[in-house]
Amino acid sequence: MAVLTRIDTETGPFVPNPITDAEAGAMFRAAVRLFGHWGLTDEQAATLLDIGVRSYRRWKAGDPGRIGRDGKARLSNLMGIHKALRIIFTDAARGYRWIKEPSEAFGGRSAIDVMLGGELTDLMRVRRYLDAERGGW
Repeated sequence: MAVLTRIDTETGPFVPNPITDAEAGAMFRAAVRLFGHWGLTDEQAATLLDIGVRSYRRWKAGDPGRIGRDGKARLSNLMGIHKALRIIFTDAARGYRWIKEPSEAFGGRSAIDVMLGGELTDLMRVRRYLDAERGGW
């Protein structure tokens, strides 16, 4: 799954490497800050990460433990969403607000409403839309 890979600059641009635990930890810390910008509750954040609220709060307090493959895929998609929003909106605050605004692209629902469906594919749907809007992949 391409979402779980990164470019290895020593062996070439198309050699997939799994996201390391250290990279996943860094993405988790970034996601916690991002959730704050988006104004999400701990319950909503836990839904996006597909973990229990108690686990999320423990992780947020500084002990994310081991993040599995699904968690890494979720974090990768969340970081992709954040990146696309930063490219599309030069004013970061606009991008943070956009996530909660109704969108024709999602049948009048907001991106966060779509993502809170709780499935990895819900995150991927929002990411694909934003990547297409920004003209990238």
